[in-house]
Amino acid sequence: MLRPEELRLTREWDKTFSKSDRVDHQKVTFSNRYGITLAADLYTPKGAQGRLPAVAVCGPFGAVKEQCSGLYAQTLAERGFLTIAFDPSYTGESGGEPRYTASPDINTEDFQASVDFLSVQDNVDPERIGILGICGWGGLALNTAAIDTRIKATVVSTMYDMSRIAAKGYFDASYSEEARHQARKTYSAARTAIYRSGDYGRAGGCLPLPVPQDVPFFVKDYSEYYKGRAYHARSLNSTEGWNTIGTLSFLNQPILQYSNEIRSAVLVIHGEKAHSCYMGRDAYANMMEGNPNPENKELIIIPGAVHTDLYDNLDVIPFDRIQGFFQTYLK
Repeated sequence: MLRPEELRLTREWDKTFSKSDRVDHQKVTFSNRYGITLAADLYTPKGAQGRLPAVAVCGPFGAVKEQCSGLYAQTLAERGFLTIAFDPSYTGESGGEPRYTASPDINTEDFQASVDFLSVQDNVDPERIGILGICGWGGLALNTAAIDTRIKATVVSTMYDMSRIAAKGYFDASYSEEARHQARKTYSAARTAIYRSGDYGRAGGCLPLPVPQDVPFFVKDYSEYYKGRAYHARSLNSTEGWNTIGTLSFLNQPILQYSNEIRSAVLVIHGEKAHSCYMGRDAYANMMEGNPNPENKELIIIPGAVHTDLYDNLDVIPFDRIQGFFQTYLK
């Protein structure tokens, strides 16, 4: 077993949401199979006794655990689950070099490592572990559920399929060999420049506020969340984004190849007005195609909701439904 490295963790409460007086909180660390140490916030219901059902939470893509994954984790802990919200490899308070890098393989492994950690805790029932992925980590959560049979239930909220975005662009508008070839040329040239200079640089986060009036609504929506009400200094989306080649492997390594073989329970949640809703609908349809256990799969479309409503709008996020789903399948 790999020993976690010692990380410099912030001890004060620096979340973008208020601390609950119904939950105990502490920082924890654990390693993945690549030897990268991950930092997480652990939330436990106050006064809880015995072995609890547990849920690992991550996302959105380019966010940190102090933003909406922590909000989800704390809220579920208020409802009786032991939860962790973790920073992915190379981001936030987690380890890994070079910084601000993403990987379909390593990030799927991050979720599996969180299950490793939860499985050996004295106050967790290892037969009642679930995961919850938000935005780009929704797709990665489905990818994890397809390979890890320890996971009994998976919730994906306002999901992205990052490999689809990388290869086809938003709304599949760049779905051509020529578009992908140009992307490959750009990445290839960047690699040479980076190797020569030794500087990965940054690709840019969300637009600063106020955003121009002529940008698409979802661009404005992201900026209002990451640059506004949920700004956090460690968040890639709040600052300068991924490194310049940090997400390139998604262009060539599609995820969700075997999602239709997921036998455990899955709940897909999306907003009706979200620009990303087509990805949630399609991921659900693909998962259901010939699935051996279709009876434990569910799609919920929230009327009128946009993408970031499912980040932090407590009047929109269907926590009662999420709680009921986990209670049904983590028993």
